[in-house]
Amino acid sequence: MDYIQDLAALEALYPEPPADRSLKKVVPQLTPMYRKWIMASRFCVLSTVGPEGTDASPRGDDGPVVAELDAHTLALPDWSGNNRIDSLRNLVRDPRLSLMFMVPGSQNVVRVNGTGRITADPALLQTFERKGRLPRSAIVVEIAEIYFQCAKALIRSGLWSRGDESKTVPTAGDFVKEVDAGFDGEAYDRTYPEYAKPRLW
Repeated sequence: MDYIQDLAALEALYPEPPADRSLKKVVPQLTPMYRKWIMASRFCVLSTVGPEGTDASPRGDDGPVVAELDAHTLALPDWSGNNRIDSLRNLVRDPRLSLMFMVPGSQNVVRVNGTGRITADPALLQTFERKGRLPRSAIVVEIAEIYFQCAKALIRSGLWSRGDESKTVPTAGDFVKEVDAGFDGEAYDRTYPEYAKPRLW
């Protein structure tokens, strides 16, 4: 198999310049429309890079997944998870990040590129309080650029239109049992049914 080794060869495959509107849609801060869209999003994917490689982590909440600190700054709470802290480790060593925001039913995706720093500032964490619980930390995101992604990928995939397809895929328990034969995957799935067959929004 041959691989593309340089930019000249890559650009030869894509000789048409990007459409003018695909460049004009990029903005350096929150605008009223981008603010409205991002504040409607309960789910995003956080991408980071570090010495060990790249990481993409799903993040979700029961309200807006991020908070606006100002037009140039967002805050993303880090709720309890598996304690791998891969994304956080990366950000300590390399602050570059990307966020991909999705809204159920919308075929568009909004992307934010920028840098992130981790804080455990009590005043900020308190703003995310949920039923007496607080995140352990938050990522403060300095926005470099925001733009929406065209809808073709979500349209092709039928992400929102094809219904629940989870019955045909492995459960969380199945994944663990595959690498740990002594693990009781069925019991795990009964204990955490929301992990076993998660429903689409």
